[in-house]
Amino acid sequence: MSHKPWILGLTGGIGSGKSAAAEAFAARGIHTVDADHAARWVVEPGRPALSQIAERFGAEILQDSGELDRAALRHIVFAKPEERQWLEGLLHPLIRDEIVTHLSRAQSPYAILVSPLLLETSQHQMTQRVLVVDVPEAMQITRTSRRDGVDETQVRAIMQAQASRETRLAQAHDVLSNDRDLHWLEQEVERLHQFYLTLTHNPA
Repeated sequence: MSHKPWILGLTGGIGSGKSAAAEAFAARGIHTVDADHAARWVVEPGRPALSQIAERFGAEILQDSGELDRAALRHIVFAKPEERQWLEGLLHPLIRDEIVTHLSRAQSPYAILVSPLLLETSQHQMTQRVLVVDVPEAMQITRTSRRDGVDETQVRAIMQAQASRETRLAQAHDVLSNDRDLHWLEQEVERLHQFYLTLTHNPA
């Protein structure tokens, strides 16, 4: 019986390159679970969370296909903090259960939980170590605007809802500075990966 993999939390602000880093770890055979994917799974049609959301916010948050209209919902909850709190209260425990289930299937020496809200929610409690992908704020804004076709104001609003860069860095065990190109990112992931392979499931 091999020991249970220890869990690395991978986080970073919007536009920091979390997904690219996670893909580089996955390419090395590391089991990764993305909290954003888990957040989508729990609101799929036919799952109880979706009907509770529709009951509270009305049918306009549903697409014709019966799926959740994320943009419409986001619009409502970003404007009303108390509605966002209600939604988070409903979804966070469900997302947590989903993540735990998927992490428990890991066969690799360590597994990764990728989450933009790792440090803002109780998700970090599931991890033994935290890796922050860090980029300067100006780069976050440029990258996100380019990728999602949104303006700077919107990007800043999302950044406001996330932990500040200082807070993230203060809680990091490891920091990956992703302010160069993909080749640099690959090298950094390889360096960290080799280090993580030396850690047991109870890293200091």
